[in-house]
Amino acid sequence: MSQPEKQSYGSDAPVVIGKGIIIKGRMQSEEDVFLNGEMEGDLNIENCRLTIGPDGNVAANARAREVDISGTLTGNVESSEKTCIRSSGRLTGDVKTRGIVIEEGALFKGNVEILTRPEPVREAKNGE
Repeated sequence: MSQPEKQSYGSDAPVVIGKGIIIKGRMQSEEDVFLNGEMEGDLNIENCRLTIGPDGNVAANARAREVDISGTLTGNVESSEKTCIRSSGRLTGDVKTRGIVIEEGALFKGNVEILTRPEPVREAKNGE
């Protein structure tokens, strides 16, 4: 009999902030971050994935390639690729992203701005 697949919530990320840990200030990382504790300040996860775990409680502006929210985030989100608010997730703040997924049961209060990919620059041919 096979075991049901467990959702890891991104806990295999190189940087894990566990339940019970409280951070006040600015966090910057060039690796994926799984935040399941408390954070107040700013999150800058350059070109990587930020996961707010089910016990995560964050009051911060967040910037990352991808943002996945299963806990609570109060602040603005900027993601260069995708933002996902899971059914247990709570987001209060504005979102700038290329794509967004809001699961049934999620709470979202704010505005969404969908970013477009930049147009490729075409080289001019001789005579144009």
